[in-house]
This record gives sequence, C-alpha cells and structure tokens, in this order.
Amino acid sequence: MTASSEPPVPPGPAGPTQTPDQTGDLVELARPQVTVARYADYASAQRAVDFLSDNDFPVERTAIIGTNLRLVETVLGRLTIGRAAMAGAASGAWFGLFIGFLFTLFSSSAWWAVLISAIIIGAVWGAVFGAIAHALTGGRRDFTSRSTLQAGEYAVSVDAEVADEARALVTRLTWRESGAS
Repeated sequence: MTASSEPPVPPGPAGPTQTPDQTGDLVELARPQVTVARYADYASAQRAVDFLSDNDFPVERTAIIGTNLRLVETVLGRLTIGRAAMAGAASGAWFGLFIGFLFTLFSSSAWWAVLISAIIIGAVWGAVFGAIAHALTGGRRDFTSRSTLQAGEYAVSVDAEVADEARALVTRLTWRESGAS
C-alpha cells in the first residue's frame, strides 16, 4: 500500500500540522522552528520567554534549546563508612516514618510509640545497609558528588509563523535591559 497523497490537515491555528500515515491515522509533523535569540545562561533565556508570555505571545509555540552540552560532576566530599552509615540512617529513618505512619492508621492507642519505634528501626537498618553497601565497593568510589548537565548556549526558538513577532518582542526586551528607550 502506498502513502496517501492527501494534503496535510491542520487541526487548528496553533496546532501542529497533521498528515495521514499509511494506515490512515493522522500523524503530527514537527513545525519548522526559527531561533530568535541566543543567551549564555538559562536564566536569560527563561527571562526572554517570560517576557514573551507577559506580552501575550503564544509561548506554547516556543522552545528553549541548550546546545554544547556537558556533564559537570561537582565533588562534595570524602565518603567514609561512617558517612555512608549516617546517610543510610537518614534514608532509613524517612522510610521508617512512612511505615510507622501507615501502622498508626491501624493503631488506636500508643500510636506515638509505634511511630517512634518504626523511625528507630528504619534508621538502624538503614545505617547497617549503608555501611555494608559502601564497604562492598572496595574503595572504588570514596567520594560524594552532584552531577549537573550544563549547556554552553541557550537558544530561544519559535514556530516560523510567529518568528517576526517574537523577534520584535525580544529586541524590545534587549533594549529595555540595556537601558535604551
């Protein structure tokens, strides 16, 4: 069976173009996007989209696209068996609080004793499992860290049909921020 030669059917003024596939079902096609501004940081790109929104621009036709991505892992500190046990105890205490809360729903008296017991038991088992898990790594990862994904540049892109309006608004924002009138 060959693809249908029917023209694309737009679902509405703001919706993506749709076209029938080989089975006759409508499939959304991506709308062409145009970059209207580029920023060095995400906050500036977010401020531009917020400005577009404040000026009644259809922001559902907008995207912030990060390029030149890199993963940055910031080392927070050394991880010892003691610290692993403390982290495990904290996690276990939270889990114990949750389980204790569930048990208190079915306990008519001394609910606070059930809750505290569950927290203590969770903390103890969490500490034991945290220490064992760290010891089993054999010293291969003796540090804690936080990973973030950072982009070298953030582009504000909009659908091609509304690019001129977006460009004019972003230019107005740039003039406002630079102090020009």
